[in-house]
Amino acid sequence: MKVTVIGAGNVGATVAECVVRKDMVDELVLIDIVDGLPQGKALDMAESAPIHLFDTRVVGTNDYADTAGSDICVITAGLARKPGMSRDDLLGKNASIVKSVTDQFVALSPDATIIVVSNPLDVMTYVAYMASGFPSNRVLGMAGILDTARYRAFIAMELGVSVKDIQALLMGGHGDTMVPLPRYTTVGGIPLPELMEADKIDAIVDRTKFGGGEIVKLMGTSAWYAPGAAAAEMVEAIVKDSSRVLPCAVWMNGQYGLDGIFIGAPARLGKNGVEEIIEVELTDDELALMQGSAQHVRDNLAALERIQNS
Repeated sequence: MKVTVIGAGNVGATVAECVVRKDMVDELVLIDIVDGLPQGKALDMAESAPIHLFDTRVVGTNDYADTAGSDICVITAGLARKPGMSRDDLLGKNASIVKSVTDQFVALSPDATIIVVSNPLDVMTYVAYMASGFPSNRVLGMAGILDTARYRAFIAMELGVSVKDIQALLMGGHGDTMVPLPRYTTVGGIPLPELMEADKIDAIVDRTKFGGGEIVKLMGTSAWYAPGAAAAEMVEAIVKDSSRVLPCAVWMNGQYGLDGIFIGAPARLGKNGVEEIIEVELTDDELALMQGSAQHVRDNLAALERIQNS
């Protein structure tokens, strides 16, 4: 198995490190337009192999020829958020970047599965899908795993319990319109509403929605540890064909009454990418939130079209 990570910045390098430390692929290629950056980071990771005990070959490059024959590609390329910016502010510039890197990658790896991390996530996944010409099961976005991880971390902090015992589900777009589902959240099998007051749950939901912005305010740029680990978890599920059920940005074809967009929903991942999109029962209020989140994605797609046509 061969994995390519496009973009050797903080997120891309973290994805790469998380993947190689799992020692589950033969080769990982880290590619970037900056000369020396991917080569240096790849060499640094390779030198950690005797410590972490992995045999994955790590290659750093500026040449897409080195990515040929990849099985999985993780796209992290793009501009990171700065204080005061929303994910949507990155729309036009990152769309151009994602299209360019997708075009170059798929020409050499026509059978790969693509995982998009670049923001705004749901729209960038659509851009990669259109540029690649791949079937929808082989293009997906990393969003729900990160959002769910933040949600679970905040619950663990509040209750003083292990994150290992918390299971949760978040749906919808990646950003302020995400749709947390507390009634599908459990702690050691116990529904969250039985352990926490509604106002505290609401506060955690709000913190989760703005979790990325909280980090941007603190350090002046976007997060990378949690996003990188989340993308690596998706890579692992596909490489190992493990049928993990994970929340991802997936192509809607009638599910939840939605069509023609990428948006977060639980999906079963395996060797073919998205093996199944799982539909859970939503209340009328939850479905309305899902529809509202989908409309925000559509608005961003329309905004991107205006930018591209101007």
